[in-house]
Amino acid sequence: MLTKCVHKSNEVRGQLPEGMQLQVVYNRAEVINRTVDTVRHNLFEGALLVAAVVFLLLGNWRAALIVTLSIPLAFLCALFGMDRLGISGNLMSLGAIDFGMIIDGSVVIVENVLRRISKRQQELGSTLSEVERQNPVHDAAIEVSKPMFFGVMIITIVYVPILTLTGVEGKMFQPMAALLGALLLALTLMPVLCTFLLRGHIREKESPIVRVSKAIYGPALRLALAHRFLVMTAALVILVGALLLLSRMGSEFIPTLGEGSYDVMVYRQSGMSLEKSLAMEEQNEKVLRKDFPEITDVYARIGTSEIASDPMAASENDLYIIYKPETQWPRGPGQPKNKADLTRMIKDALDREVPGQEFDFSQPIQTRFNEMLEGVRSQLSVKIFGQDFNELEDLAEKIQKVLESTPGAREVNLETNGRTPSLQMDLRRDQLVRYNLRAQDVNDAVTTGLAGKMVGQLIDNNRRYDIDVRMPNTARADQTQMEKIPIRVGPNGLLPLGELVSFRVMEEIVPILRDNGQRREAIMVNLGGRDVEGYVNQVKQRIAREVKIPPGYRVEFGGEFKNLEAARARLMLIVPVALALIFVLIFFVLNSVRQSFLVFTGIPFAISGGVFALYLRGLPFSIPAAIGFIALSGLAVLNGLVLVSYFNQVRLDGASLEDTVLQGGLTRLRPVLTTALVAALGFVPMAFSTSAGAEVQRPLATVVIGGIISSTLLTLVVLPVLYRTFMKQDPAPQPKRPQPEPELSRA
Repeated sequence: MLTKCVHKSNEVRGQLPEGMQLQVVYNRAEVINRTVDTVRHNLFEGALLVAAVVFLLLGNWRAALIVTLSIPLAFLCALFGMDRLGISGNLMSLGAIDFGMIIDGSVVIVENVLRRISKRQQELGSTLSEVERQNPVHDAAIEVSKPMFFGVMIITIVYVPILTLTGVEGKMFQPMAALLGALLLALTLMPVLCTFLLRGHIREKESPIVRVSKAIYGPALRLALAHRFLVMTAALVILVGALLLLSRMGSEFIPTLGEGSYDVMVYRQSGMSLEKSLAMEEQNEKVLRKDFPEITDVYARIGTSEIASDPMAASENDLYIIYKPETQWPRGPGQPKNKADLTRMIKDALDREVPGQEFDFSQPIQTRFNEMLEGVRSQLSVKIFGQDFNELEDLAEKIQKVLESTPGAREVNLETNGRTPSLQMDLRRDQLVRYNLRAQDVNDAVTTGLAGKMVGQLIDNNRRYDIDVRMPNTARADQTQMEKIPIRVGPNGLLPLGELVSFRVMEEIVPILRDNGQRREAIMVNLGGRDVEGYVNQVKQRIAREVKIPPGYRVEFGGEFKNLEAARARLMLIVPVALALIFVLIFFVLNSVRQSFLVFTGIPFAISGGVFALYLRGLPFSIPAAIGFIALSGLAVLNGLVLVSYFNQVRLDGASLEDTVLQGGLTRLRPVLTTALVAALGFVPMAFSTSAGAEVQRPLATVVIGGIISSTLLTLVVLPVLYRTFMKQDPAPQPKRPQPEPELSRA
């Protein structure tokens, strides 16, 4: 749409009369293109890393090729789901896709098929025909089909909280649930491709990475089994530490996306004339163009247009500042090193060169989102509701001092800056009666002199121009001249306005703002270097101690804090229900409450790794991080379910608990390592990218990488220890009597 608008403006530009220019000063398509480029590079680099890991760990190029083929197919499923759901491609709907996570199911299926075919070929001593391959492929698929099927159900339920999100966060993260088709591909297409492509001599060859991993993992697992109590205690300490750290971690709604431009709201003394306000704004632009080579363009919007979609007083204006990418900024002493430095230097220069102004630094898209959601343009709004505006002003000034003195506040401004002086004319009723005049007669004369009255039209071809008559500007600003406005008395008499009215100057409140019919005052706050929730909690405590709120008045925090609370409240309601349903599904697979609890422990341990990863990178908890935790829970449960299911299969062959855990852990080491590495490496480009839009993806990727590391340690070490400890009282299941199967003739 934006591209079409640019093309249309180019057409209009050629039809303009001489001397008139049409220039595009702000094009949002530039921001969109930069963020989409970030997504494109992250997806491409992630896919390459995932494919490389699959080839290195599976040890068979055909099997690796089959798994790699699922990447474009899974992406196609995601695009199809987004199209059917009417979801557009954006920074998060595409950027949250991790090819490593969505091919986990394919890795499990193909690895098991590869192992079965290799084992069958060793038994027969020859290669298998296409018909003969069907038996091991079928057995391998059936072996993991039940946990994989319920894994699909679990992943579906895991994404239910994401589907319940509304507002901005819902539009950004709901598309992640469109990736469920990738798991269905693993159960259907992967076995078929294995039947046709895994031909010739297939040998389950372990890659050097797997061999080294097994050489380390075997003794480590035996050591862990020998010190089960110590391992469980250490795991519990890590879990408790993560929970304590999470409780003290700051929170924010969604990280701010760097748009490459400023939208600065400029506030001046209330009641300032348009001419004086415009002159100050021209000075602002001169200072910025002269002193800051980082800035490429500056322009302002001031006043109210005929279509008043964004009205503002003459004393306010939007100042748009477009700057170069940081890599192109000049370096040296006194030059800004980052955006925070540039913001501070711009504010200091304008305060010094053009005093008498207050600034609220934001970004064009961010400003519009804040304005649509809360009615104010700042990151955080503090609204005081009440009836008496004098009391509201007094409370606002006290709370403003609290906000300014609380660490983390970058800009704190009142939404209304002072009162506007106005000239009020009071009618002298006795004089009106004396001269037999109506109030309307006086009102008509004042309106004509000050506001103007149309007395005719000027016709110029097809155009008509109204002709208004009013007093000159100098006379309208002079009370002495206004007192001389003539008022007609009868057919021949005239009286000066000063004999019929009394003049007085008053301070008026302009404008009086309301929310839901309630009068309010608002304070706008932008933060710098601090999370929203921590700042608000500290401010609430200080207001309760230092500011006395009268009865009938209340303070409400809005903006990003309100959005964070709404999204978190919805997740706190839906996530427990989803976790309960996941536990029920695990029970359907294992038919054991004890084993279901063992698998379920994967969720808190996966979350622990995500919490520590956020802390180490200095990132607060946010909605993208919460989405990462939700996605992690599905992956942790799926890997644990596959491992415990295999333990049970080994025990059916009559193995002891010790041998079951050792054999099962070593056998499942390769698929667990592969799924963990591909899932983690798929998010590495997002976690460490510094290009446009990376701020939003970074918390999600950080949580997933950290959670996968802790979840993998749980699956490979802690889960076998728990299985060995808590399943020792159960009698070993009796081996099932083998059912006769028809032998397939060899081709």
